[in-house]
Amino acid sequence: MLALKWNDVNYEKGALRVTKTLYNPSNNITKYQLLSPKTVGSIRTIRIDDRLVKMLKRHEIQQKEMKLQYGSVYVDNQFIFARNDGHPQLRKVVEIRLKRLLKKAGITKNITPHSFRHTHTSLLIEAGVGVKEIQNRLGHTDINTTMNIYAHMTSNMEEKASHQFSKLMKDLL
Repeated sequence: MLALKWNDVNYEKGALRVTKTLYNPSNNITKYQLLSPKTVGSIRTIRIDDRLVKMLKRHEIQQKEMKLQYGSVYVDNQFIFARNDGHPQLRKVVEIRLKRLLKKAGITKNITPHSFRHTHTSLLIEAGVGVKEIQNRLGHTDINTTMNIYAHMTSNMEEKASHQFSKLMKDLL
């Protein structure tokens, strides 16, 4: 997420292109590297819906206003998730803000930004999205990676499977 740049967004096609990762172990705003993802399969295009397209367009307008406000201080490297000075946002800042929001909401579970990837995947599975589509969306080269990590069924899916089987048996009798 932190490595995404505006040229990775295609508003017309409703797509985001994932081509790099942000490596910044020292959490220094100027000492980062943009690296290739772990695998070739990690480079991918992800479809996004109209709602997210609209949100990104609004965010881009706000960011352009920020650039004007900060003038020559703003380092414009085209990061979508930039700090007010244009440098890429630090992962640590995202983690700290998330912890603060969780605390404010009274949520004691340890949730990290990466947790949202797992939640997204679980919701896709529950919505009936195929494993192959999920594999492509997550950028897994090997479908077994997807299956091993995400093939668990939610309780809702188990209940749905039970009802569907029951209905099938009832219709057969």
